[in-house]
Amino acid sequence: MGKPKFYDFCVHAAPDGDNTIEELASLARHFGYSGIALANHSDKLPDKKPPLPSIEGFEVFRGIELVEENPSKLHGLIGKFRNSTDVLIVHGGSEAVNRAALENSRVDILNHPAFDRSSGLNQVLAKAAAENGVAIGITLRPLLHSRGSRRIRMLSDLKANLELARKYEFSLVLCSDAMSCFDLRSPMETLAFAEVCGLEEDEAFDAISTVPENILKKNRPGPGYVREGIEVLEGGDIF
Repeated sequence: MGKPKFYDFCVHAAPDGDNTIEELASLARHFGYSGIALANHSDKLPDKKPPLPSIEGFEVFRGIELVEENPSKLHGLIGKFRNSTDVLIVHGGSEAVNRAALENSRVDILNHPAFDRSSGLNQVLAKAAAENGVAIGITLRPLLHSRGSRRIRMLSDLKANLELARKYEFSLVLCSDAMSCFDLRSPMETLAFAEVCGLEEDEAFDAISTVPENILKKNRPGPGYVREGIEVLEGGDIF
């Protein structure tokens, strides 16, 4: 069995964050990641699509975190960006936005589902996440930067979402949600922090390794891919 690969699928570079994608990628590689996704918020995109850095033994994926309160407009943004991104994230919050994201199989991850004093998820939304293959993001930056009653509430929301994930078997993704290099944490630190927050060891590992790899496989099919369930094998046979 080879060395596990770890990914951080939500980092924000300038102009959304404080550092360049080159700086974030260099530090993430130093920490031991195999790849990260540049996922700037859709309302803070640069004027021109930035080139992704090429680093030996490390990959930078093109992503986006969609920010839109109107569900109809959100579906339009999903259609606009889906084919040009490796990782498509929706910034959740309201029940309407959460529902729109979780009922759309073209979405990879829903981040920040909590809104007001609720976990943002319920049994109906959890079932939709499982049926449509949309993962729920566990973002470290808000937890690390919160204190007192706010952190207690966030941990309570996380616990509620974990219970739903175990019952309805939807996927979880651990990501830094980094706005600067200071927000990045190594894979081992991330795993340890996740376990402190209530994830089991295997859940935390899957959320930073297996689930991101599955998202890449879904969005980056091999050369023989035609469409889901159909593949061209060597020799031209179609299965």
